[in-house]
Amino acid sequence: MTAASRAPVMADVARLAGVSHQTVSRVINGSPSIKPETRERVLQAIERLGYRPNIAARALVRGRSGMIGIIGTARTFFGPTSIHRSVEDAAREAGYFATSVSLSDVTRRALSDATEHLMRVGVEGIVMIAGHDEALEVVRMQPARVPFVVVEGDLSKASLTVGVDQVRGARMATEHLLSLGHREIVHVSGPLNWAEARARVEGWRLAMSESGLRPAEPVRGDWSSESGYTAGERICEMPGATAVFAANDQMAIGVLRALHECGRRVPDDISVVGFDDVPEAAYLIPPLTTIQQDFDAVGRRAIEVVTQAIKGTELQPSPLVIPKLVVRKSTAPPTRTST
Repeated sequence: MTAASRAPVMADVARLAGVSHQTVSRVINGSPSIKPETRERVLQAIERLGYRPNIAARALVRGRSGMIGIIGTARTFFGPTSIHRSVEDAAREAGYFATSVSLSDVTRRALSDATEHLMRVGVEGIVMIAGHDEALEVVRMQPARVPFVVVEGDLSKASLTVGVDQVRGARMATEHLLSLGHREIVHVSGPLNWAEARARVEGWRLAMSESGLRPAEPVRGDWSSESGYTAGERICEMPGATAVFAANDQMAIGVLRALHECGRRVPDDISVVGFDDVPEAAYLIPPLTTIQQDFDAVGRRAIEVVTQAIKGTELQPSPLVIPKLVVRKSTAPPTRTST
């Protein structure tokens, strides 16, 4: 096989840059002892040749696997799926392999089995993307053989945590509706065995109570559009309600359909706010006002925390990622006073 027909190796980079094999290795591994002009010459040679370091070989030499495990759900929920993708991307950028286990059913047994599987393949750390309470129980019971980072769970119940400020996001959604003049704001919650759902209920209640209002019990959903539709049917029978805050966009979509079918116009008769900012939110009729979560930032922080823990760095609590209110056409001031 000729040099032109095979993948470039480190020796090729060294020849082109006019340095030793060891110098190329130090540049790749981020050694601070390399002169800037030498580093630039090596990096230019790497780019010109299209050289890709063999991460597996480097890990073997160091006596490490170079792998980070990710546990997530196989469901199509937008938030967990987006975070899963961002964690995988951030792991690769940090020079780690990402190996994933996706669960079709979030149970204690399934999570324990997934954890044991990742331990057997030799991961150096695990990122668990599951807001379900069962996930936190597994983390608490798991022997501390490798660092665990919990993403979007109950962030008060695990030592290494990363997430979005869900309470603040729910407050933003509710305060937006209050600022428009709404007073009877119905909340469609997610399943309350999910920490994110409870946090969004808390944020809604706080905003309502701080405005001197007594919120009714939330209408329960399960994150799906179908459950949002069922909740919307119930809201159609609440003549005093002038606004709805749904705990995710999928449920908000179901609410919009039910309101349309019962003749309540959005936003003329009733306003609707979602949570997540799914790609379809801007193209609904009307476009959906929602809370946007920076999932890329969550993924990066998760990998930063787990890699620092792997290195034994003393960790400070990771600040929550601040969400953003995206105002579209599904919200407006009420045209009548709630009764």
